[in-house]
Amino acid sequence: MPAEFEGAALGSLLWVLPLFAALFFFFGLYQGLWRFASIADLQHLLSAVFVGALLTSTVVAIFKVPLIPRSVLVLHPLLLAIIMGGTRFAYRSWKEHRLYGPTKMRGQPVLIIGAGEAADSLLREIHRSGQWYAVAIVDDNPGRAGRRLRGLPIMSPIENIGPIAANLGARHAIIAMPNARPSQRRRATELASAAGLTVLTVPSYDDLLSGRLSVSSIRKVELEDLLGREAVSLDDHGVNALLGGNVVLVTGAGGSIGSELCRQIARFKPSRLVLVDSSEFALYSIGEELGVSHPLLKCHSWAADVRDKDRIAEIFAHEQPVVVFHAAAYKHVPLMESVNAWQAVRTNALGSLTVARAAQEAQVRKFVLISTDKAVNPTNVMGATKRLAERLCLAVNNRGATRFVIVRFGNVLGSNGSVIPKFREQIASGGPVTVTHPDIVRYFMTIPEAAQLVLQAGLMGQGGEIFVLEMGDPVKIVDLARDMIRLSGFSEDEVKIEFTGLRPGEKLYEELLADDEATLQTPHPKLRIARLSDSLSVTEYSNLEIWLGASVRDENDVKKGLRIYVREYLPESIV
Repeated sequence: MPAEFEGAALGSLLWVLPLFAALFFFFGLYQGLWRFASIADLQHLLSAVFVGALLTSTVVAIFKVPLIPRSVLVLHPLLLAIIMGGTRFAYRSWKEHRLYGPTKMRGQPVLIIGAGEAADSLLREIHRSGQWYAVAIVDDNPGRAGRRLRGLPIMSPIENIGPIAANLGARHAIIAMPNARPSQRRRATELASAAGLTVLTVPSYDDLLSGRLSVSSIRKVELEDLLGREAVSLDDHGVNALLGGNVVLVTGAGGSIGSELCRQIARFKPSRLVLVDSSEFALYSIGEELGVSHPLLKCHSWAADVRDKDRIAEIFAHEQPVVVFHAAAYKHVPLMESVNAWQAVRTNALGSLTVARAAQEAQVRKFVLISTDKAVNPTNVMGATKRLAERLCLAVNNRGATRFVIVRFGNVLGSNGSVIPKFREQIASGGPVTVTHPDIVRYFMTIPEAAQLVLQAGLMGQGGEIFVLEMGDPVKIVDLARDMIRLSGFSEDEVKIEFTGLRPGEKLYEELLADDEATLQTPHPKLRIARLSDSLSVTEYSNLEIWLGASVRDENDVKKGLRIYVREYLPESIV
């Protein structure tokens, strides 16, 4: 440096250093954690340097500071940004073990399926954890093939995952496609499983919105991921107006649907949530769970049978609910088909009428009945009793201020008595997995989705409607069994599938009346309204009351009675 510039350089430090120190403090550069330096930190740094360079040039120009070369005004901010950004990058790389040692010594080799934002976030977490180390990324997008993400090669297509895993020594694959279609996730899972890899996945897109993706949130692929459905768009403002600050009562509160309804309702902060169930343990369990998850929520638990008129009247008189969700029912088709047929009638039909009348007397604002797809053209007692419950609720709809709304949907994944827990037990015991028929199909949705749509239907209903939920495409039960066997880490050679024949009252397929001819559209894409005009006449209603109050024991007599009041009911046989 020429001697004449030394004095000017040292003199300028007297005002340049305080200027940049103030700017760095203002832009928050002193508050950042270098280990987690990010693009946002770099943006703040560049902004501070740019403003500093602008102010420095302005001071030099206005005050005509001597012996400051113009090249310094250009080189100073460039070198400052490079040095400050570089030191932060180097420190973070050192803390994440990227500057020394072979990373392959840290954890198990894993392939990442998908090259999107979730994969980028996942790779950052994997580098920090040490539980795995990623060796490559597999993606179906040919435009990404041969490129790199965080230094890892992107390979295509996913069909080659077997040879790729073998060459790189990977035994695990993590599916990082949270917003992909279910068919895409299914295909990726099938290909990875066929290659002998242990398949894991990141949470769904909705789950990722609640917080940063972490290694602890990586889990095994579940059946729900393969049958995944689009997230429900819920009118939170409207549902909050319906439930928030009001007394809400749920019958069957300890069951699969009832308990999930309670969890969803609790989010909207009712003034009191009333739980009604005949099972002591189920009632205790959901009450304890809500006490932990929503400690400020006031819950009242009532042990009661919905067929007990006096007990139900006592509950309604004491609690004075504003909204009622009636989920209590017998739902198991074969179990209700013969010796328990009359109990199904008493619980599903008479129980619904009992609760409906109590709701009317207590001037409940809205009553929502949980029905089933098996009520459509029923061939079994359970479906016929649920259809009878629908007809009874529609019959009493115009007899008071209470508005009755009916919601009809198919099977829910993992509900009590469903095929999923049964398959899990059979697989755990080594098989065989029993399926009644190779062509039997069912509609499925997740329990939270069903509960959310019930709330949405309850909000939209004005009284007298039967809402039909959009259930998507039917699923073959045998395919469901194959998926569960594969996800459990077995092959069909290890765990066999046996066909046992249709059970009493069981149909090959269920109907929802969800087509355009049988239903009407609603503003919500997953809800339609059934077109039905078979209301009970006054005479039918009176005769039905007498029949429900009788004591019918014989299975054939029960089915004959149901045939009278549910015209579409076609039992397999009546002796």
